[in-house]
Parts: sequence; structure tokens; C-alpha cells
Amino acid sequence: MSFDIPALTGSIDARYDELVEVARALVADESDLVANAANLSALVFHSLPELNWAGFYFYDGSELVVGPFQGRPACVRIALDRGVCGAAARTRTTQRVADVHAVPDHIACDAASRSELVIPLIGTELIGVFDLDSPVPDRFGLADQRGLEAIAQVLVDSQR
Repeated sequence: MSFDIPALTGSIDARYDELVEVARALVADESDLVANAANLSALVFHSLPELNWAGFYFYDGSELVVGPFQGRPACVRIALDRGVCGAAARTRTTQRVADVHAVPDHIACDAASRSELVIPLIGTELIGVFDLDSPVPDRFGLADQRGLEAIAQVLVDSQR
């Protein structure tokens, strides 16, 4: 089966609604976490402008370990007490950072990154985080956050 990445049009909310529907179709009838994360990271990376990294880190019980992603090679392990990904996992809240250089413990896997959005993946317990980086300062607004949280939820729901 092949999936085309849609040419998103309309308002930002309408574009994310369409992207969520495509994400649901991608994970339909598949429960493998790695397979679904791989497809969702590719979908988001190739659908949204101004991203230089989109992917997942999975919680192994003590730290975050890199999972499927699109972009430059990434940090492999992230402690929960470090960086934006660690903060999202530790606090179980989405972290939207307009300027990563203003975050004292930011982990710079790609020096080109300027803004970041990290969404915790929570089922019955912490699964990991969905991490998006951009070379553009303040790239992620509230509409992006809501839309990408909905896509992250598609991955969480695929595990039930």
C-alpha cells in the first residue's frame, strides 16, 4: 500500500486536521510502535515546512533512547534531567521553545536548530516523546502544538 503526502491547504487548523487523518490511515491495523513511529516521523517531516528534525525518543525505564526519525543523526540517549526532551518526559507536559539557545541545558544534536517542540507520549505510562526541531526561531505556534499533539496521540492510540 502506498500513501501520498498531501499538499496541505486551507487554514492551519484544517491542514493539521488533514494531516491527522493521514496519520490515522498510516497506523490503521498496525500496532508495532517502531513501524508506526517511523511512518509518522516521515509524514510530518515531509509535510511541514521549516523542520530540520522530526522523530521519536522512547523511554526505556531510565532515559530516552532515539527511535525512528527524519533529519540529521541525533543524540542517542537523553537523561530525563537534561534538555527540552528530558523536561517533556519528566514533567509529562509539552515543551514549546521559541529559542533553544535561551535554554541553559539544551542539547544541541544539530547546531542549526533554533526552536523546538517536544510532546510527551503517555499511554498507561510514559512511552517517550515526539520531538520536532526547526532552524527557524519561534517556528512552532499554539496551532502547531495542538496539531502535533493530535498526531502524537495517534501514535499512542495505535498501541491500545
